[in-house]
Amino acid sequence: MKFRSQQNQLPEVDLVPMMDVLMSVLTFFIIISMTLTGQQVMNITLPDAEGGSNPTTSEEGKKVPTLLVGLNAQRQLVMDNAPVPEAQVITSVQDFLVKNPAGVVILKADKGLTYNDVARVLELLRDIGGDRISLGISGS
Repeated sequence: MKFRSQQNQLPEVDLVPMMDVLMSVLTFFIIISMTLTGQQVMNITLPDAEGGSNPTTSEEGKKVPTLLVGLNAQRQLVMDNAPVPEAQVITSVQDFLVKNPAGVVILKADKGLTYNDVARVLELLRDIGGDRISLGISGS
């Protein structure tokens, strides 16, 4: 009689291990997707942004050529993940803007810098490229 009552019971599904696996996979994909997005410059910690526009796309949704210039915590200008002198940045930006009339120069500055440090570089870039300079403050 005892044997028959065990056969009539419905099997139970334990959802806790399934949820643990699902959360682990979800966490993995979130972390991977966060590391694969956006352009990055080494050794620059960007401030958080509350809003803004994306200067790398035009109004029609097309990709716009961009040149990335960084300003690290040591107040060094960075291009291609290497510190460069100011004269080389000026030459590179001028060449880029001549070759790409619709191009945009993006300055990514370390969030630990003062506003005056960033403003000095923005003025330098403005004198070269006018209104095609953007300050990159997206998080990474």
